[in-house]
Amino acid sequence: MSSSDVTASSATGSPVPPSGELWLEVVALPVSDVDRAKGFYERLGWRVDADLELAEGVRVVQLTPPGSPCSISFGTGLTTAEPGSAQRLEVAVHDIDATREDLIAHGVEVGEVFHYGEGGVEPGPDPERRSYFTCASFSDPDGNTWLLQEITERLPGR
Repeated sequence: MSSSDVTASSATGSPVPPSGELWLEVVALPVSDVDRAKGFYERLGWRVDADLELAEGVRVVQLTPPGSPCSISFGTGLTTAEPGSAQRLEVAVHDIDATREDLIAHGVEVGEVFHYGEGGVEPGPDPERRSYFTCASFSDPDGNTWLLQEITERLPGR
């Protein structure tokens, strides 16, 4: 790790937000073991954008899920949040079954697929396979939880 360990693809060619717009860029995750967390997300195929020592006792690791405009970061000296306290970080997927199987193949324990129905949370996919209704969840080694949300058609305005 060095202060120059930044991928070229993350350092060039990225547009900047137009005036007046706010783009969610990075979400901080509280972790107890930076290298273990880095290994977990790398195993999922997430791109390492940076692994920097900014100052004595301050390290930041940034990774980006495939195709995502938003990244995650974690490290030492970055947050006072308790490891594992980030809950329900939602990621959109086109095919929840394929994504779930891929995560399982990478050694991740993924919960069963569920949907939101008239009775609240119900097992299995949404019977009509409506976007936003079918989900599954998993956790990283610290217990930060992720929600996979199947979206095949975006709501207007997105």
